[in-house]
Amino acid sequence: MIPSSPVVVGIAVAVALLALFVLARRLRGPSADARESKRAHDAAQERDPPVEIGETYEFGVTELTDHHSGEEVAVGKVEGFVLFTEDIPGGLEPGDVIRAKVLSFNEGRTSADATFVGRA
Repeated sequence: MIPSSPVVVGIAVAVALLALFVLARRLRGPSADARESKRAHDAAQERDPPVEIGETYEFGVTELTDHHSGEEVAVGKVEGFVLFTEDIPGGLEPGDVIRAKVLSFNEGRTSADATFVGRA
C-alpha cells in the first residue's frame, strides 16, 4: 500500500521539484559569468607572462594560503598574472603591498613562484 499522508505526499513533491530544478540547471549550461571567466582563463593561458624571472615586482597581497610546498605564501597579481610569494614575514596580511623577486614559472606559465624582498 502506498502511503497517502499529506506529509509524505508533500515530501515526495518537494523531492521531485528539487530533482527537476537540478536537471534544468544542468541542461541550461554554465552562466554568463562562468562563460566569461572561462574565456578570460583561456586568453590568459595564451599570452606571454607580464613578468620575467629574476625581476622584482611590487603588488598587493590578495590572500595568504598554504602552497603545495607546505608553507604559507602570499598571493598577489601583476597585470592579472598570479604570483605565489614564499619566505614571507610574520604579520603580513591581505591588502599589504610587497615587493617580490620572480624565481620560476609554474607549469603552463600561468603563474609564478617568487620570494619576498620587502614591504613597499
